[in-house]
Amino acid sequence: MNRIFFSLLFLACTIFGLSLHAQQVVELKQPSSNKIIIKLMFRAGSICDPEGKEGLTDVTANTITRGGTASKTSRQIQEFIYPMAASFNTSVDKEVTMFTFAVHKDFLDSFYTVIKGLILTPSFTESDFNRVKTNQQVYVDQVIRASSDEDYSKFALEDLLFRGTNYQHMVAGTSAGVASITLDDVKQHYKNYFTKDNLMIGIAGNYSPAFLAKLKADMAKLPSLQKQLPQPGKANNPDGLQVEIISKPQALGSAIFTGFPLPITRSNNDFAALMVANSFLGEHRKSYGKLYEKIRTTRSMNYGDYSYIEWYEAGGSNMLPPPGVPRHSNYFSIWIRPVQIAEGLKQQYSELKDIQTGHAVFALKLALREIDNLVKNGMRKEDFEATRTFLRSYNKLYVQTPERQLGFLMDSRFYGRTDYIKEMDALLAKLTLADVNNAIKKYWQTKNMFISIVTDDSEAPTIKKALEEGAVTPMSYSNLVKEGLPEEVLKEDEEIAKYPLNVKSVKIIDNNETFKEAKAF
Repeated sequence: MNRIFFSLLFLACTIFGLSLHAQQVVELKQPSSNKIIIKLMFRAGSICDPEGKEGLTDVTANTITRGGTASKTSRQIQEFIYPMAASFNTSVDKEVTMFTFAVHKDFLDSFYTVIKGLILTPSFTESDFNRVKTNQQVYVDQVIRASSDEDYSKFALEDLLFRGTNYQHMVAGTSAGVASITLDDVKQHYKNYFTKDNLMIGIAGNYSPAFLAKLKADMAKLPSLQKQLPQPGKANNPDGLQVEIISKPQALGSAIFTGFPLPITRSNNDFAALMVANSFLGEHRKSYGKLYEKIRTTRSMNYGDYSYIEWYEAGGSNMLPPPGVPRHSNYFSIWIRPVQIAEGLKQQYSELKDIQTGHAVFALKLALREIDNLVKNGMRKEDFEATRTFLRSYNKLYVQTPERQLGFLMDSRFYGRTDYIKEMDALLAKLTLADVNNAIKKYWQTKNMFISIVTDDSEAPTIKKALEEGAVTPMSYSNLVKEGLPEEVLKEDEEIAKYPLNVKSVKIIDNNETFKEAKAF
């Protein structure tokens, strides 16, 4: 009888749109630790931004952590926690917002009043909101275009990949979107999405059962979800090579990001096979990868060249992938750090005074040719074994601190796993060379890709012309560099210069027109 009753109750809740809420809690017990880490992951990322209000989730989260509470101003909070050496921050990505708090266990009870106040009773004052919004407006209007062409090209690639979907805009938003956000928007967004129904609690350290019970009880006081969570946008499928060149005054080089949709994430066992292939091709910030070896080490073209099988947050500053940015919509990408433009080469080397185009097209051809060779020929046994051995040690560095370990455990739950790091290690241990080569053939190709290039306005037209005409693009060396290269490299250069690209469209975008508003193809 009881079973029938509860079945009918569950059915009724489903029909009437109610939810039977059960808190998700991830624990990392560390009895010998003096530090307590608390992470609150809300399934509220930038995909929750309403149309025309792109950037609202980021503004909301930052107004919470950079503002005050019902009892303390932002300045009073900082003065209060300073003697504790406590800290807190927030990070927003496409699908989640993560609040992270850290404190010595001796000050946990005092610091908890701040945690509770920020999450449950944020003050949302006009002054805090205006400060956060102004900083974010400056970022989307100016900083992204001026500070790092590498990040610029990366966000431009996502704009292409996800154009017309809720994944398209930067987490920080668009120029028009941020400008339209009001304090009332922030207050309502907080009520709609920062709720108990889409919260995962994470805690690490030497905490008591009583404290955890109090944390869970307090977070259960958050309101219920007011709006249905949006479905993550899917990446567009490129038709041939679709290129957008951002023409920027006084750019010092050509920064390139290129990629295509990838139908798997960490939730799939095939991900382990692609980890090996990707590490061999171009592990982030590692000098042994094929792309790095061919482009930087051998030809001295730039600072580094890497490949990715998922989003890599702040790759310019992070040596290891950070937790807290899990995504359902995935893509493969290549990062070619800025290569020289023709104007720069002409100024440095008199022997190159007649060149028309810098190194961008040659570097792109070289990178795609390397992927082609990997798809056609696969990895060799010795390369497979060495890369797999490296990864089984390297992946453990991802969780070298309690905060990172807790973060990856929470990400694991997002993907339907228990412990991603341990599970990937077990999958790597069982992998065969055939598994990896089959995965390469199944998931990688070079004929259909989106490509974003941020370059100088003097270089954009020549790159466009070379790509559209399918021109032979020889590598331009200074005499000194060329004299030191072995004959096999120069011979390979000739093949790369003639490598055919399946270019279908090339557009030049004015630097001032990027990230203004969300748009469709």
